[in-house]
Amino acid sequence: MTPQAEFAKLAAADGRGAIVTIVSGEGLGRKLLVRDDGSRSGSLGSSSVEEAAAEMGAEMMWAERSELREHGDLTLFVDATAPAPRLVIFGAVDYAASLCGLARAAGWRPYVCDPRSQFATRERFPEAEEVVAAWPEEAFGAIGGIDRATYVAVLTHDPKLDDAALTIALRSPAAYVGAMGSTRAQAKRHERLLEQGLEESELERLAAPIGLDLGAVGPEETALSIMAEVVAVRNGRSGGRLRDKVGGRIHEVGA
Repeated sequence: MTPQAEFAKLAAADGRGAIVTIVSGEGLGRKLLVRDDGSRSGSLGSSSVEEAAAEMGAEMMWAERSELREHGDLTLFVDATAPAPRLVIFGAVDYAASLCGLARAAGWRPYVCDPRSQFATRERFPEAEEVVAAWPEEAFGAIGGIDRATYVAVLTHDPKLDDAALTIALRSPAAYVGAMGSTRAQAKRHERLLEQGLEESELERLAAPIGLDLGAVGPEETALSIMAEVVAVRNGRSGGRLRDKVGGRIHEVGA
């Protein structure tokens, strides 16, 4: 199977990978497929070019975008494919139901986790990819662990649950970790997590209070606030008002 055919098969199966093509320079048209486990197929005609292309492919498959890159006298097109991003929601609460529905509408794969089986039910969260009634360590394992395309939102107010989820998430490669709670609650949580062994550098990753400042009221608007921050983080944006933006594209168009 050619690299291009394998890439098409990978994309059709919602897999993750990238194909790098020489679009200008020596070796025009050569292709290298880079998989998420680091393996490759195809050739660009030079081991040094292939090493550089593999790094570009790994970067783009996790950034989940495609772009042209320059390498010496060559122009390379890095075309990436990836499954829809995952939003893992801890806490089977009303806010979670609204967030789950909004995430699904935005093309994300939402997961709802809560050890309280009476609340973590498919009936309450029909939009969820999966509903897992388990404690954080088991729940993360049940959904395949945490990778660089996983976003975690902790919506509970129970230290036993949210501290356990945050400890795992903040020590993982998760792209985003956020948690609900007032400023006072966040300060208490910060102290608890330090006492449990987390470092300040790890806690700096925590987006808390979670969401953008929209003046949200109620579960639906709060879900919008959270989802807006998550999308902004995924796209490397600050989440400010477009009217205040200077230069650059307003709305990105996918490749």
